[in-house]
Amino acid sequence: MFHKIKSVNPLPDYKLSIMFECGEQKKYDVNPLFSRWDAFQALKSIEGLFQQVYVDAGGCGICWNEDIDLSCEELWDNGELKWKG
Repeated sequence: MFHKIKSVNPLPDYKLSIMFECGEQKKYDVNPLFSRWDAFQALKSIEGLFQQVYVDAGGCGICWNEDIDLSCEELWDNGELKWKG
C-alpha cells in the first residue's frame, strides 16, 4: 500500500514528525542514516539544512535537497506511530 505524506516537521535530535494523508502521524529517527549513507552527513554538517525538510510533489517522499531524500514507504515502515486519526 502506498502511504502519501501530508506534512513533515523537523524535531530536535534529528527526528521528524510525519503526518500521512490517512491521518496517522509517525516519528522518524534520521540518526541511523548518518552511518548508512554519506549524503546524510550534510544534515549534520550544514547548519540549518535539517530544518529545511519538505514534502516532495505528490506526497511520495520528503526532501532536503537534490541529493538527500526519503520515500514515503521508508518513513511509514520505519517510523514510530505517534497518533492515529
